[in-house]
Amino acid sequence: GEEEPESAAAKNTVTIEDAGPCRKKVIIEIPEETIKSATDKQYGELRKDALVPGFRKGRAPRRLLEKRFGKDTKEAIKLKLLAEASESAIKDNKLQTLGEPDVDYEKIEMPGEGPMKFDFEVEVRPEFELPKLEGIAVTRTKLDVADEQVDGEIERMQRLSGIWTPREDGAAELDDQIIADVALKTEDAEAQEQLGEIQIYVRRSGFVGGIPVEKLDELLVGAKAGDRKQTTVEVSKTFFKEQYRGKKVDISIEIKDIKWLKPAELGAGFFERLGVEDQDELRERIQDKLQSQLEQRSRTEMTEQIFKYLLDNTNFDLPLDIVGEQAETVLRRQYMNLLSRGLSREQIEEQMEQLRASSEEQAKEQLKTFFIMDKVGDKLEIEVTEEEINGRIAQLALHQGQRPERMREEMARDGSLAQFRLEVRQSKCIAKMLESAAITEVDPPKEAKKSKKA
Repeated sequence: GEEEPESAAAKNTVTIEDAGPCRKKVIIEIPEETIKSATDKQYGELRKDALVPGFRKGRAPRRLLEKRFGKDTKEAIKLKLLAEASESAIKDNKLQTLGEPDVDYEKIEMPGEGPMKFDFEVEVRPEFELPKLEGIAVTRTKLDVADEQVDGEIERMQRLSGIWTPREDGAAELDDQIIADVALKTEDAEAQEQLGEIQIYVRRSGFVGGIPVEKLDELLVGAKAGDRKQTTVEVSKTFFKEQYRGKKVDISIEIKDIKWLKPAELGAGFFERLGVEDQDELRERIQDKLQSQLEQRSRTEMTEQIFKYLLDNTNFDLPLDIVGEQAETVLRRQYMNLLSRGLSREQIEEQMEQLRASSEEQAKEQLKTFFIMDKVGDKLEIEVTEEEINGRIAQLALHQGQRPERMREEMARDGSLAQFRLEVRQSKCIAKMLESAAITEVDPPKEAKKSKKA
């Protein structure tokens, strides 16, 4: 076409300077002839469609068009030139930008004659050297499943399949189930709320009719059918049920029945429900399950060591704006986490100061890890295919009892698909580095065994 010679004729002059950690200043000069040919082209287009009284379409003279549409046309040409120039400066100089270039379009004037000069700053990826990726020293804890762990798991399964059985001589013990009529009186409510024959579990902190009660065990242990127990609770200001939030509630419990959980017998019915032949097959299955959990744990441990090695042996400054944004995200997540754990806003505010400091640290660490792993992926030439992504989503969906296509659509909608892709690539990088790592087996610390038993 006709545009080739014109673009070859006049090149923009581009200068790039450092402007702080991970920032570059890009200075661009667009030559006069580029501006002139863009202006001619724009008026050529305009003439085709402009309706000017007294002239047939496409016949109006340029000076009339300039008089009539000059201001808007000039602005349009300026914006187009600036956008094209900044885009090609970034592309031609292979700048790995983060976010958009910060161009103040309003401030830049299009000159009556001569070149148009402007500059802008842009955040770029940090530049750094990676440490050696082969033969990283890693320790792996020797982990074996102990018989007591298998016993504990079987007891847990017996309890899960257990039957609530009336206590013959009737005094309530810890973890029993009490059937009771309950009356709740909230401080500003007119009437009592009556709840008939509800279940209450005797625990250190339990619930009575949906209201959390601390030291519930002290109130109920030793109680018998026919007893009436009373207590007053101050409900937290962040409680999820609005009608009780931050209020005093008087609770009256009239005990009807007391039951204890009788674990299921280790018999044919129990084994059949679990789909095994006998106790030996059950032990074997539990052994496998616990072993794979331990392997998962040791893999996580080794992964953390590799991340630490990469972070300790890589040095670069981070773009401050991006750390700020990331720190905000970290902070929001921690805030929601504390809120969901039922802390009051006052308690959260107290912790927020520490969290603010730590969120910046965490943000830095997350970002550093992101940039390092991205570079590791490039260096090890690790790609992630669509099949792999779909395979991993299918596994996840299976665990959560969802349909894979449905899950993928949701992830695409809420923006977590891109994050997921990164994580899949990261885990492939880690696997690759572990292939060549220098792994030393170590014994688990002595105390760990005891506490596990307990």
